[in-house]
Amino acid sequence: MSPIRILLVDDQPLVRQGLRSVFAPLDGITVVGEAANGADAVRRVRETSPDVVLMDVNMPVLNGLEATRIICASTPTASVGTKVIMLTMYDQDEHVFEALRVGASGFLLKDASPRQLDEAVRQVAHGEALLSPSVTRQLIQEFVRRPAVRSSTTDLRSLTGREIDVFRLLVQGYGNAEIARKLVLGESTIKSHVQHLYRKLGVRDRAQVVIFAYENGLV
Repeated sequence: MSPIRILLVDDQPLVRQGLRSVFAPLDGITVVGEAANGADAVRRVRETSPDVVLMDVNMPVLNGLEATRIICASTPTASVGTKVIMLTMYDQDEHVFEALRVGASGFLLKDASPRQLDEAVRQVAHGEALLSPSVTRQLIQEFVRRPAVRSSTTDLRSLTGREIDVFRLLVQGYGNAEIARKLVLGESTIKSHVQHLYRKLGVRDRAQVVIFAYENGLV
């Protein structure tokens, strides 16, 4: 299996050096480049095609949110393209909502341990969302305050009955193994249903499934 290719984006050289030192000894992960601002990040993604970008939020020239918007707009599904993990000092960062809306697969604190960094990259590379419980609560609270903005009838008509079952459990926060147990199906079958859901709904990962559900008044 090919190693997971990652790009490190932060305007502070010491932060990038620290991240590189964490990933250097790990099996199955390779750093393919670095960038010091959002504009550089967009260019480097086009040059190196990484699987995962670790993206700082606040940077000069082009901030991490705008860079993420550009990167994710060119790869709208979870099965292909580059995923983005936003780097932040606090998991209650004011940019959480907007980052997920533009396509980020989750947030990671800058003081995360090497083990957490390793697990986060592997998790996102395989199409999972990366959200701490506090971020998930913040996301849900934000949507509860907002009215539904569009009808989902057409989108949901494309789903099979089993895919709707999986959709409902995804929105409740269950992982693949838990969904498999609840529906008495194999985990590989659930993974297949999840990928079909992503494609049909035009989303990248679980975070955007939750966004879709709340925006359409389904929860």
